[in-house]
Amino acid sequence: MEQNYHKDHLACHNCDKKLVACRYILKEENPYCIPCYQEQFAHNCEECKKPIGPDYKDLSYKDRHWHEFCFKCFECQKSLVDQPFAPKNENIFCSDCHDDKFAARCDGCEKPFRGVFRHPDVAGMKKFEYRGKQWHEECFCCMVCKEPIRNKSFIPRDQDVVCVPCYEDQFAQKCSKCSGVINKGGVAYKNQPWHKECFTCTNCSKELAKEKFTSRDEKPFCASCYGDLFAKKCCRCSNAITGFGGTKFISFEDRNWHSDCFVCSKCEASMVGRGFLMNEGSVLCPDCGRS
Repeated sequence: MEQNYHKDHLACHNCDKKLVACRYILKEENPYCIPCYQEQFAHNCEECKKPIGPDYKDLSYKDRHWHEFCFKCFECQKSLVDQPFAPKNENIFCSDCHDDKFAARCDGCEKPFRGVFRHPDVAGMKKFEYRGKQWHEECFCCMVCKEPIRNKSFIPRDQDVVCVPCYEDQFAQKCSKCSGVINKGGVAYKNQPWHKECFTCTNCSKELAKEKFTSRDEKPFCASCYGDLFAKKCCRCSNAITGFGGTKFISFEDRNWHSDCFVCSKCEASMVGRGFLMNEGSVLCPDCGRS
């Protein structure tokens, strides 16, 4: 200690025991015999409750101390020296025992999630959570192809999940015309789904999503094509009588008129709801007919 003593004066700082030819330990620059050092400064072991003397390694964790040979798993008694461990309920456990007793379990395989413990070489498992359940990365799988979802997009299906390719192949609506998957903007017609761009007039291929249309033999036609191809023609204006927009029309002996066109051919008075005469295909009111 870079100081000089008579041999009778080199003594324990606590009990004055002579230390010549004896083992002693310095504490705060004062010498102590082994029994006094253990009594005043040594930590008591959490396991065996005995002092951890200078002849033993003192292993500590959060103000708790153990002999090296007492630092064991509470469950399996395996030594935890240089091993990953975890505390629980005032006890310490090896990683396997801790996970088996306390770790959350996967809703797929029912095995525990292995945690990240106090060891640089031990990595934790990824946990996927969805609708209050949790899975290992390799257990969170598509219900169809059974492949792990990982970072891919998925679509819920009842209580399961489906990856996008499997959903499109087996569950998604498909266009009645091109058979492609309808992701958005679809049109329903006669209980059949269509892409907006695929739902077109059978004759002119005009998109019908925002147009007036009707059908003929289960095929859709725009108002213009339907009128040109199939509708009756008005005997006065020769335009098609389609009925779009609630148009009313008059029929008489295989001849047809728009309601607005059903007028006397001479005085042009409306004949709707009135008696009329026919003269060589022309409609006449009674007054014009008598004259």
